[in-house]
Amino acid sequence: MSVHEISSGTIAHAQSLDRKTKRTVFAAALGTVFEWYDFFIYGSLAAFFSTLFFPKGNETAALLAALATFGAGFVLRPFGAVVFGRLGDLVGRKKTFLVTMLVMGLATAAIGLLPTYQSIGRAAPALLVALRLLQGLAVGGEFGGAVTFVAENCDHNRRGFTTSWIQITATLGLFVSLIAIVLCRSSMSPEAFASWGWRLPFIGSILLLILSLYIRLKLHESPVFLDMKAQGKGSTNPIAETFVDGRNLRLVLVAIFGVVAGQAVIWYTGHFYSLYFMTTTLKMTNDQANFYLLVALTLGTPFFLFFGWLSDRVGRKWIVVTGCALSALLIMPLFQALATYGNPALADFRARTSVTLVGNDCDHDQWFIGQLFSPQATTKCQKVKSLLTARAVPYAVKVDAEPLRVQVNHSEMKSFNEAELLSALTAAGMPDPNAPVRPNGPVVIAILFCLVFLATIVYGPLGALLVELFPVRIRYSGVSVALQLGNGWIGGFAPFVATAVVINTGNIFGGLWYTVAFAGLTAVIGVFLLPETRGRDLSS
Repeated sequence: MSVHEISSGTIAHAQSLDRKTKRTVFAAALGTVFEWYDFFIYGSLAAFFSTLFFPKGNETAALLAALATFGAGFVLRPFGAVVFGRLGDLVGRKKTFLVTMLVMGLATAAIGLLPTYQSIGRAAPALLVALRLLQGLAVGGEFGGAVTFVAENCDHNRRGFTTSWIQITATLGLFVSLIAIVLCRSSMSPEAFASWGWRLPFIGSILLLILSLYIRLKLHESPVFLDMKAQGKGSTNPIAETFVDGRNLRLVLVAIFGVVAGQAVIWYTGHFYSLYFMTTTLKMTNDQANFYLLVALTLGTPFFLFFGWLSDRVGRKWIVVTGCALSALLIMPLFQALATYGNPALADFRARTSVTLVGNDCDHDQWFIGQLFSPQATTKCQKVKSLLTARAVPYAVKVDAEPLRVQVNHSEMKSFNEAELLSALTAAGMPDPNAPVRPNGPVVIAILFCLVFLATIVYGPLGALLVELFPVRIRYSGVSVALQLGNGWIGGFAPFVATAVVINTGNIFGGLWYTVAFAGLTAVIGVFLLPETRGRDLSS
Protein backbone atom coordinates (compact mmCIF):
# COMPACT_ATOMS: atom_id res chain seq x y z
CA MET A 1 0.00 0.00 0.00
CA SER A 2 1.52 3.35 -1.07
CA VAL A 3 1.71 6.54 0.98
CA HIS A 4 -0.74 8.13 -1.47
CA GLU A 5 -3.24 5.32 -0.91
CA ILE A 6 -2.84 5.63 2.85
CA SER A 7 -3.41 9.39 2.65
CA SER A 8 -6.43 9.02 0.37
CA GLY A 9 -7.94 6.31 2.56
CA THR A 10 -7.53 8.22 5.80
CA ILE A 11 -8.88 11.44 4.27
CA ALA A 12 -11.92 9.56 2.96
CA HIS A 13 -12.45 8.00 6.37
CA ALA A 14 -12.13 11.42 8.02
CA GLN A 15 -14.77 12.85 5.69
CA SER A 16 -17.24 10.29 7.04
CA LEU A 17 -16.95 11.78 10.56
CA ASP A 18 -19.90 13.93 11.59
CA ARG A 19 -19.56 17.69 11.82
CA LYS A 20 -19.52 17.82 15.63
CA THR A 21 -16.73 15.25 15.83
CA LYS A 22 -14.68 17.11 13.23
CA ARG A 23 -15.06 20.36 15.18
CA THR A 24 -14.07 18.66 18.42
CA VAL A 25 -11.02 16.98 16.88
CA PHE A 26 -9.92 20.18 15.15
CA ALA A 27 -10.16 22.31 18.30
CA ALA A 28 -8.37 19.79 20.50
CA ALA A 29 -5.75 19.01 17.87
CA LEU A 30 -5.01 22.66 17.04
CA GLY A 31 -4.32 23.52 20.65
CA THR A 32 -2.13 20.46 21.09
CA VAL A 33 -0.17 21.20 17.90
CA PHE A 34 0.47 24.64 19.30
CA GLU A 35 1.66 23.28 22.65
CA TRP A 36 4.01 20.78 20.99
CA TYR A 37 5.28 23.51 18.68
CA ASP A 38 6.24 25.55 21.73
CA PHE A 39 7.95 22.61 23.36
CA PHE A 40 9.85 21.50 20.26
CA ILE A 41 11.20 24.90 19.26
CA TYR A 42 13.63 24.59 22.13
CA GLY A 43 14.49 20.97 21.35
CA SER A 44 15.24 21.80 17.73
CA LEU A 45 17.61 24.57 18.80
CA ALA A 46 19.26 22.69 21.70
CA ALA A 47 22.73 22.61 20.12
CA PHE A 48 22.36 26.30 19.21
CA PHE A 49 21.23 27.21 22.77
CA SER A 50 24.39 25.74 24.26
CA THR A 51 26.30 28.75 22.87
CA LEU A 52 23.79 31.31 24.17
CA PHE A 53 22.77 30.34 27.67
CA PHE A 54 25.70 28.33 29.05
CA PRO A 55 29.34 29.19 29.83
CA LYS A 56 31.97 28.75 27.16
CA GLY A 57 35.13 26.70 27.59
CA ASN A 58 33.72 23.16 27.55
CA GLU A 59 31.52 22.77 24.49
CA THR A 60 30.51 19.17 25.22
CA ALA A 61 29.45 20.07 28.77
CA ALA A 62 27.50 23.06 27.43
CA LEU A 63 25.77 20.83 24.90
CA LEU A 64 24.88 18.32 27.62
CA ALA A 65 23.56 21.19 29.74
CA ALA A 66 21.39 22.40 26.86
CA LEU A 67 19.99 18.90 26.35
CA ALA A 68 19.50 18.45 30.10
CA THR A 69 17.57 21.73 30.17
CA PHE A 70 15.42 20.37 27.37
CA GLY A 71 14.90 17.32 29.58
CA ALA A 72 14.10 19.58 32.55
CA GLY A 73 10.82 20.38 30.85
CA PHE A 74 9.99 16.72 31.17
CA VAL A 75 10.80 16.54 34.89
CA LEU A 76 7.62 18.41 35.87
CA ARG A 77 5.41 16.67 33.35
CA PRO A 78 4.23 14.00 35.82
CA PHE A 79 3.53 16.72 38.40
CA GLY A 80 1.58 18.61 35.77
CA ALA A 81 -0.32 15.40 35.09
CA VAL A 82 -1.17 15.15 38.80
CA VAL A 83 -2.22 18.79 39.16
CA PHE A 84 -4.19 19.12 35.94
CA GLY A 85 -5.39 15.51 35.95
CA ARG A 86 -7.05 16.15 39.29
CA LEU A 87 -8.65 19.33 37.96
CA GLY A 88 -9.81 17.54 34.82
CA ASP A 89 -11.56 14.82 36.82
CA LEU A 90 -13.06 17.32 39.27
CA VAL A 91 -14.05 20.42 37.30
CA GLY A 92 -14.05 19.22 33.69
CA ARG A 93 -11.91 18.43 30.66
CA LYS A 94 -12.48 21.69 28.75
CA LYS A 95 -11.61 24.20 31.48
CA THR A 96 -8.46 22.33 32.40
CA PHE A 97 -6.83 22.20 29.00
CA LEU A 98 -7.61 25.89 28.47
CA VAL A 99 -5.40 26.62 31.49
CA THR A 100 -2.59 24.31 30.33
CA MET A 101 -2.48 26.00 26.94
CA LEU A 102 -2.33 29.48 28.45
CA VAL A 103 0.58 28.58 30.76
CA MET A 104 2.48 26.92 27.93
CA GLY A 105 2.05 29.84 25.54
CA LEU A 106 3.16 32.51 27.99
CA ALA A 107 6.24 30.53 29.07
CA THR A 108 7.26 30.02 25.46
CA ALA A 109 6.96 33.70 24.56
CA ALA A 110 9.02 34.56 27.64
CA ILE A 111 11.92 32.38 26.40
CA GLY A 112 12.07 34.59 23.32
CA LEU A 113 12.64 37.61 25.59
CA LEU A 114 15.36 36.09 27.83
CA PRO A 115 18.77 37.78 28.10
CA THR A 116 21.70 35.48 27.25
CA TYR A 117 24.57 34.25 29.43
CA GLN A 118 26.78 37.01 28.08
CA SER A 119 24.31 39.61 29.39
CA ILE A 120 23.33 38.33 32.85
CA GLY A 121 25.64 35.39 33.55
CA ARG A 122 24.34 32.37 35.45
CA ALA A 123 20.91 33.93 35.86
CA ALA A 124 20.33 33.17 32.15
CA PRO A 125 20.38 29.34 32.43
CA ALA A 126 18.48 29.57 35.74
CA LEU A 127 15.63 31.55 34.13
CA LEU A 128 15.68 29.26 31.10
CA VAL A 129 15.31 26.18 33.30
CA ALA A 130 12.44 27.84 35.20
CA LEU A 131 10.54 28.54 31.99
CA ARG A 132 11.22 25.02 30.70
CA LEU A 133 9.78 23.66 33.94
CA LEU A 134 6.62 25.74 33.43
CA GLN A 135 6.32 24.38 29.89
CA GLY A 136 6.67 20.82 31.17
CA LEU A 137 4.06 21.43 33.87
CA ALA A 138 1.56 22.61 31.26
CA VAL A 139 2.22 19.80 28.76
CA GLY A 140 1.76 17.33 31.62
CA GLY A 141 -1.96 18.08 31.65
CA GLU A 142 -2.53 18.99 28.02
CA PHE A 143 -2.21 15.86 25.93
CA GLY A 144 -4.07 13.57 28.33
CA GLY A 145 -6.92 16.07 28.49
CA ALA A 146 -7.14 16.49 24.73
CA VAL A 147 -7.17 12.78 23.94
CA THR A 148 -9.67 12.06 26.75
CA PHE A 149 -11.95 14.85 25.55
CA VAL A 150 -11.93 13.61 21.95
CA ALA A 151 -12.42 9.94 22.89
CA GLU A 152 -15.40 10.76 25.08
CA ASN A 153 -17.01 12.74 22.25
CA CYS A 154 -16.64 10.30 19.35
CA ASP A 155 -18.20 7.11 17.97
CA HIS A 156 -16.81 4.10 19.88
CA ASN A 157 -16.34 2.20 16.61
CA ARG A 158 -13.98 4.92 15.33
CA ARG A 159 -12.23 5.76 18.57
CA GLY A 160 -8.79 4.62 17.41
CA PHE A 161 -8.96 6.58 14.18
CA THR A 162 -10.49 9.70 15.74
CA THR A 163 -7.97 9.94 18.58
CA SER A 164 -5.09 9.28 16.19
CA TRP A 165 -5.64 12.82 14.91
CA ILE A 166 -4.46 13.92 18.36
CA GLN A 167 -1.51 11.55 18.09
CA ILE A 168 -0.21 13.31 14.99
CA THR A 169 -0.14 16.66 16.79
CA ALA A 170 3.27 15.92 18.30
CA THR A 171 4.72 15.25 14.85
CA LEU A 172 2.89 18.24 13.37
CA GLY A 173 4.18 20.41 16.20
CA LEU A 174 7.73 19.35 15.37
CA PHE A 175 7.00 19.89 11.67
CA VAL A 176 5.71 23.44 12.22
CA SER A 177 8.62 24.28 14.55
CA LEU A 178 11.12 23.16 11.92
CA ILE A 179 9.31 25.21 9.27
CA ALA A 180 9.46 28.29 11.51
CA ILE A 181 13.19 27.81 12.12
CA VAL A 182 13.92 27.23 8.43
CA LEU A 183 11.98 30.35 7.42
CA CYS A 184 13.81 32.48 9.99
CA ARG A 185 17.22 31.13 9.00
CA SER A 186 16.57 31.59 5.28
CA SER A 187 15.26 35.15 5.64
CA MET A 188 18.32 36.56 7.43
CA SER A 189 22.05 36.18 7.74
CA PRO A 190 23.53 33.61 10.15
CA GLU A 191 24.83 36.50 12.25
CA ALA A 192 21.38 38.09 12.50
CA PHE A 193 19.77 34.76 13.42
CA ALA A 194 22.39 34.19 16.15
CA SER A 195 21.94 37.73 17.46
CA TRP A 196 18.14 38.09 17.53
CA GLY A 197 16.43 36.02 14.84
CA TRP A 198 16.23 32.89 17.03
CA ARG A 199 13.78 34.79 19.26
CA LEU A 200 11.10 35.19 16.56
CA PRO A 201 9.66 31.63 16.63
CA PHE A 202 9.19 31.95 20.40
CA ILE A 203 7.65 35.42 20.46
CA GLY A 204 5.49 34.69 17.39
CA SER A 205 3.78 31.85 19.21
CA ILE A 206 1.59 34.46 20.97
CA LEU A 207 -0.49 34.67 17.78
CA LEU A 208 -1.01 30.90 17.80
CA LEU A 209 -1.98 31.06 21.48
CA ILE A 210 -4.71 33.64 20.82
CA LEU A 211 -6.12 31.61 17.91
CA SER A 212 -6.08 28.34 19.84
CA LEU A 213 -7.76 29.84 22.90
CA TYR A 214 -10.49 31.38 20.75
CA ILE A 215 -11.29 28.05 19.08
CA ARG A 216 -11.20 25.99 22.27
CA LEU A 217 -13.49 28.40 24.10
CA LYS A 218 -16.25 27.37 21.65
CA LEU A 219 -16.13 23.72 22.72
CA HIS A 220 -18.72 22.10 25.00
CA GLU A 221 -17.81 19.86 27.92
CA SER A 222 -17.49 16.08 27.42
CA PRO A 223 -20.94 14.39 27.63
CA VAL A 224 -19.38 11.39 29.42
CA PHE A 225 -18.02 13.70 32.12
CA LEU A 226 -21.33 15.60 32.45
CA ASP A 227 -23.26 12.32 32.73
CA MET A 228 -20.88 11.06 35.43
CA LYS A 229 -21.34 14.28 37.40
CA ALA A 230 -25.11 14.20 36.99
CA GLN A 231 -25.23 10.69 38.44
CA GLY A 232 -22.95 11.64 41.33
CA LYS A 233 -20.33 9.06 40.35
CA GLY A 234 -17.36 11.40 40.19
CA SER A 235 -14.31 10.90 42.35
CA THR A 236 -13.71 13.31 45.23
CA ASN A 237 -9.95 12.62 45.20
CA PRO A 238 -8.92 11.17 41.82
CA ILE A 239 -5.17 11.26 42.54
CA ALA A 240 -5.49 9.27 45.77
CA GLU A 241 -7.85 6.89 44.02
CA THR A 242 -5.36 6.46 41.19
CA PHE A 243 -2.34 5.66 43.36
CA VAL A 244 -3.85 4.07 46.50
CA ASP A 245 -6.36 1.70 44.93
CA GLY A 246 -4.35 -1.41 43.96
CA ARG A 247 -6.32 -2.07 40.77
CA ASN A 248 -5.90 1.48 39.50
CA LEU A 249 -2.21 1.61 40.39
CA ARG A 250 -1.69 -1.63 38.47
CA LEU A 251 -3.36 -0.01 35.44
CA VAL A 252 -0.97 2.95 35.69
CA LEU A 253 2.10 0.69 35.86
CA VAL A 254 0.90 -1.47 32.96
CA ALA A 255 0.20 1.67 30.92
CA ILE A 256 3.68 3.08 31.61
CA PHE A 257 5.81 -0.03 31.11
CA GLY A 258 3.54 -1.96 28.76
CA VAL A 259 2.79 0.91 26.36
CA VAL A 260 4.12 4.41 26.97
CA ALA A 261 7.80 3.77 27.79
CA GLY A 262 8.41 2.07 24.46
CA GLN A 263 6.39 4.62 22.52
CA ALA A 264 8.28 7.47 24.17
CA VAL A 265 11.83 6.31 23.45
CA ILE A 266 10.92 5.28 19.91
CA TRP A 267 9.27 8.61 19.16
CA TYR A 268 11.97 10.84 20.65
CA THR A 269 14.80 8.81 19.13
CA GLY A 270 13.27 8.86 15.66
CA HIS A 271 12.18 12.49 15.70
CA PHE A 272 14.65 14.33 17.93
CA TYR A 273 17.79 12.31 18.41
CA SER A 274 17.94 11.61 14.68
CA LEU A 275 18.00 15.37 14.00
CA TYR A 276 20.73 15.93 16.57
CA PHE A 277 22.65 12.89 15.24
CA MET A 278 22.61 14.25 11.70
CA THR A 279 23.84 17.73 12.61
CA THR A 280 26.26 16.99 15.45
CA THR A 281 27.63 13.52 14.65
CA LEU A 282 27.30 13.40 10.87
CA LYS A 283 28.08 17.10 10.42
CA MET A 284 25.20 17.82 8.04
CA THR A 285 24.11 21.43 7.84
CA ASN A 286 20.95 22.40 9.70
CA ASP A 287 19.24 23.02 6.37
CA GLN A 288 20.12 19.52 5.10
CA ALA A 289 18.99 17.75 8.26
CA ASN A 290 15.78 19.78 8.60
CA PHE A 291 14.86 19.20 4.96
CA TYR A 292 15.39 15.44 5.13
CA LEU A 293 13.41 15.13 8.35
CA LEU A 294 10.58 17.33 7.04
CA VAL A 295 10.23 15.13 3.96
CA ALA A 296 10.25 11.98 6.10
CA LEU A 297 7.62 13.46 8.44
CA THR A 298 5.44 14.40 5.48
CA LEU A 299 5.60 10.85 4.14
CA GLY A 300 5.19 9.19 7.53
CA THR A 301 2.48 11.23 9.25
CA PRO A 302 -0.53 9.59 7.47
CA PHE A 303 0.48 6.29 9.06
CA PHE A 304 -0.45 7.61 12.52
CA LEU A 305 -4.00 7.77 11.20
CA PHE A 306 -3.70 4.43 9.42
CA PHE A 307 -2.64 2.51 12.52
CA GLY A 308 -5.30 4.29 14.57
CA TRP A 309 -7.85 3.17 11.99
CA LEU A 310 -6.41 -0.34 11.90
CA SER A 311 -6.70 -0.61 15.70
CA ASP A 312 -10.46 -0.13 15.32
CA ARG A 313 -10.48 -3.24 13.12
CA VAL A 314 -8.00 -5.64 14.72
CA GLY A 315 -7.44 -4.24 18.23
CA ARG A 316 -4.87 -2.00 19.91
CA LYS A 317 -2.62 -4.34 21.88
CA TRP A 318 -0.86 -6.34 19.19
CA ILE A 319 -0.22 -3.33 16.99
CA VAL A 320 1.60 -1.59 19.88
CA VAL A 321 3.52 -4.74 20.87
CA THR A 322 4.59 -5.33 17.27
CA GLY A 323 5.80 -1.75 16.88
CA CYS A 324 7.91 -1.96 20.04
CA ALA A 325 9.43 -5.31 19.06
CA LEU A 326 10.30 -4.12 15.55
CA SER A 327 11.87 -0.97 16.95
CA ALA A 328 14.05 -2.93 19.38
CA LEU A 329 15.35 -4.93 16.42
CA LEU A 330 15.71 -2.14 13.84
CA ILE A 331 16.74 1.08 15.65
CA MET A 332 20.43 0.19 15.78
CA PRO A 333 20.86 -0.93 12.14
CA LEU A 334 18.82 2.07 10.94
CA PHE A 335 21.14 4.52 12.68
CA GLN A 336 24.18 2.63 11.42
CA ALA A 337 22.78 3.00 7.91
CA LEU A 338 22.07 6.69 8.58
CA ALA A 339 25.73 7.18 9.55
CA THR A 340 26.92 5.38 6.41
CA TYR A 341 24.74 7.24 3.92
CA GLY A 342 24.48 10.53 5.83
CA ASN A 343 28.22 11.21 5.60
CA PRO A 344 30.00 8.59 3.44
CA ALA A 345 33.43 10.23 3.82
CA LEU A 346 33.18 10.22 7.63
CA ALA A 347 31.90 6.63 7.62
CA ASP A 348 34.88 5.55 5.56
CA PHE A 349 37.24 7.35 7.97
CA ARG A 350 35.63 5.67 11.01
CA ALA A 351 35.94 2.25 9.40
CA ARG A 352 39.70 2.71 8.88
CA THR A 353 40.57 4.54 12.10
CA SER A 354 40.92 3.48 15.72
CA VAL A 355 41.40 6.09 18.46
CA THR A 356 42.04 5.09 22.09
CA LEU A 357 42.53 7.31 25.14
CA VAL A 358 44.71 5.68 27.78
CA GLY A 359 45.62 7.41 31.03
CA ASN A 360 45.14 8.04 34.71
CA ASP A 361 42.87 11.10 34.45
CA CYS A 362 40.16 9.42 32.36
CA ASP A 363 38.72 7.81 35.49
CA HIS A 364 37.42 11.25 36.55
CA ASP A 365 35.15 11.34 33.52
CA GLN A 366 33.17 8.17 34.08
CA TRP A 367 30.16 10.03 35.48
CA PHE A 368 28.83 12.74 33.22
CA ILE A 369 26.28 14.35 35.60
CA GLY A 370 29.02 16.29 37.40
CA GLN A 371 30.21 17.79 34.11
CA LEU A 372 26.87 19.33 33.15
CA PHE A 373 27.52 22.85 34.32
CA SER A 374 31.32 22.74 34.44
CA PRO A 375 32.61 25.98 32.89
CA GLN A 376 35.86 24.44 31.66
CA ALA A 377 37.25 21.15 30.37
CA THR A 378 39.68 20.73 33.26
CA THR A 379 41.49 17.44 32.60
CA LYS A 380 43.47 16.45 29.55
CA CYS A 381 41.10 13.55 28.98
CA GLN A 382 38.13 15.92 28.93
CA LYS A 383 39.92 18.15 26.45
CA VAL A 384 40.66 15.24 24.12
CA LYS A 385 37.09 13.99 24.38
CA SER A 386 35.79 17.47 23.62
CA LEU A 387 38.03 17.75 20.56
CA LEU A 388 37.13 14.29 19.24
CA THR A 389 33.40 14.70 19.92
CA ALA A 390 33.34 18.06 18.16
CA ARG A 391 34.75 16.34 15.06
CA ALA A 392 32.57 13.21 15.40
CA VAL A 393 35.59 10.93 15.83
CA PRO A 394 34.71 7.75 17.79
CA TYR A 395 37.13 6.59 20.47
CA ALA A 396 37.64 4.04 23.22
CA VAL A 397 38.75 4.81 26.77
CA LYS A 398 41.15 2.79 28.93
CA VAL A 399 42.19 3.78 32.45
CA ASP A 400 45.65 2.96 33.80
CA ALA A 401 48.21 4.44 36.17
CA GLU A 402 50.26 6.25 33.52
CA PRO A 403 49.76 9.81 32.17
CA LEU A 404 47.37 10.26 29.26
CA ARG A 405 48.38 8.83 25.88
CA VAL A 406 46.38 9.03 22.66
CA GLN A 407 46.61 6.16 20.20
CA VAL A 408 45.60 6.73 16.58
CA ASN A 409 45.72 3.43 14.70
CA HIS A 410 49.25 2.11 15.31
CA SER A 411 50.84 5.38 16.43
CA GLU A 412 50.84 6.75 19.97
CA MET A 413 51.28 10.26 21.34
CA LYS A 414 52.87 10.27 24.79
CA SER A 415 51.14 13.53 25.75
CA PHE A 416 48.17 15.47 24.49
CA ASN A 417 48.96 18.08 21.87
CA GLU A 418 45.95 19.39 19.92
CA ALA A 419 47.85 20.25 16.76
CA GLU A 420 49.66 16.90 16.75
CA LEU A 421 46.42 14.98 17.31
CA LEU A 422 44.61 16.83 14.53
CA SER A 423 47.54 16.18 12.22
CA ALA A 424 47.43 12.45 13.01
CA LEU A 425 43.67 12.31 12.42
CA THR A 426 43.99 14.19 9.14
CA ALA A 427 46.72 11.79 8.02
CA ALA A 428 44.36 8.91 8.86
CA GLY A 429 41.76 10.38 6.51
CA MET A 430 39.55 12.56 8.73
CA PRO A 431 37.43 14.79 6.46
CA ASP A 432 38.05 18.53 6.58
CA PRO A 433 35.44 19.91 9.04
CA ASN A 434 34.84 22.82 6.65
CA ALA A 435 34.27 20.59 3.63
CA PRO A 436 30.63 20.22 2.55
CA VAL A 437 28.93 16.98 3.58
CA ARG A 438 27.46 15.07 0.65
CA PRO A 439 24.75 12.76 1.97
CA ASN A 440 22.87 10.27 -0.18
CA GLY A 441 19.65 12.26 0.16
CA PRO A 442 17.06 9.70 -1.03
CA VAL A 443 18.52 6.96 1.16
CA VAL A 444 18.70 9.27 4.19
CA ILE A 445 15.04 10.22 3.70
CA ALA A 446 14.12 6.52 3.41
CA ILE A 447 15.93 5.73 6.67
CA LEU A 448 14.28 8.64 8.48
CA PHE A 449 10.92 7.54 7.08
CA CYS A 450 11.50 4.08 8.59
CA LEU A 451 12.20 5.67 11.99
CA VAL A 452 9.03 7.77 11.77
CA PHE A 453 7.06 4.74 10.56
CA LEU A 454 8.11 2.71 13.62
CA ALA A 455 6.83 5.53 15.81
CA THR A 456 3.47 5.58 14.00
CA ILE A 457 2.88 1.88 14.70
CA VAL A 458 3.11 2.41 18.44
CA TYR A 459 1.72 5.93 18.68
CA GLY A 460 -1.29 5.67 16.35
CA PRO A 461 -3.45 3.47 18.64
CA LEU A 462 -1.99 4.86 21.89
CA GLY A 463 -4.62 7.49 22.72
CA ALA A 464 -7.62 5.20 22.38
CA LEU A 465 -5.87 2.40 24.26
CA LEU A 466 -5.03 4.57 27.27
CA VAL A 467 -8.46 6.21 27.46
CA GLU A 468 -10.15 2.81 27.31
CA LEU A 469 -7.78 1.39 29.93
CA PHE A 470 -8.89 3.72 32.77
CA PRO A 471 -12.33 4.10 34.42
CA VAL A 472 -14.17 7.39 33.88
CA ARG A 473 -13.80 8.52 37.54
CA ILE A 474 -10.01 8.83 37.25
CA ARG A 475 -9.54 8.84 33.47
CA TYR A 476 -7.98 12.29 33.04
CA SER A 477 -5.60 11.61 35.95
CA GLY A 478 -4.71 8.06 34.93
CA VAL A 479 -4.10 8.85 31.27
CA SER A 480 -2.07 11.98 32.04
CA VAL A 481 0.08 10.39 34.76
CA ALA A 482 0.87 7.33 32.64
CA LEU A 483 1.68 9.43 29.59
CA GLN A 484 3.90 11.87 31.40
CA LEU A 485 5.81 9.42 33.56
CA GLY A 486 6.56 7.39 30.44
CA ASN A 487 7.11 10.29 28.05
CA GLY A 488 8.57 12.74 30.54
CA TRP A 489 10.94 10.68 32.63
CA ILE A 490 11.75 7.83 30.27
CA GLY A 491 11.35 9.25 26.77
CA GLY A 492 12.19 12.90 27.40
CA PHE A 493 15.71 12.15 28.57
CA ALA A 494 16.46 9.75 25.71
CA PRO A 495 18.38 12.37 23.63
CA PHE A 496 20.35 13.49 26.70
CA VAL A 497 21.22 9.97 27.87
CA ALA A 498 22.18 8.89 24.36
CA THR A 499 24.41 11.94 23.89
CA ALA A 500 26.04 11.53 27.30
CA VAL A 501 26.81 7.87 26.66
CA VAL A 502 28.39 8.75 23.31
CA ILE A 503 30.56 11.46 24.87
CA ASN A 504 31.74 9.25 27.71
CA THR A 505 32.33 6.07 25.71
CA GLY A 506 33.23 7.42 22.28
CA ASN A 507 30.80 4.99 20.64
CA ILE A 508 28.51 7.04 18.40
CA PHE A 509 25.85 4.32 18.53
CA GLY A 510 26.21 3.47 22.23
CA GLY A 511 23.39 5.72 23.40
CA LEU A 512 20.86 3.87 21.25
CA TRP A 513 20.91 0.91 23.66
CA TYR A 514 18.70 3.02 25.94
CA THR A 515 16.00 3.03 23.27
CA VAL A 516 16.51 -0.62 22.35
CA ALA A 517 16.23 -1.70 26.00
CA PHE A 518 13.00 0.17 26.75
CA ALA A 519 11.38 -0.78 23.44
CA GLY A 520 12.17 -4.46 24.06
CA LEU A 521 11.03 -4.30 27.70
CA THR A 522 7.74 -2.67 26.68
CA ALA A 523 7.11 -5.37 24.07
CA VAL A 524 7.64 -8.16 26.61
CA ILE A 525 5.48 -6.57 29.31
CA GLY A 526 2.81 -5.72 26.75
CA VAL A 527 2.55 -9.33 25.61
CA PHE A 528 1.86 -10.66 29.09
CA LEU A 529 0.12 -7.84 30.98
CA LEU A 530 -1.51 -5.42 28.55
CA PRO A 531 -5.22 -6.16 27.98
CA GLU A 532 -7.07 -5.61 24.72
CA THR A 533 -9.27 -2.53 25.18
CA ARG A 534 -10.98 -2.06 21.81
CA GLY A 535 -14.72 -1.45 22.15
CA ARG A 536 -14.83 -0.80 25.90
CA ASP A 537 -17.66 1.37 27.26
CA LEU A 538 -16.15 4.69 28.34
CA SER A 539 -19.01 5.42 30.74
CA SER A 540 -17.94 2.64 33.10
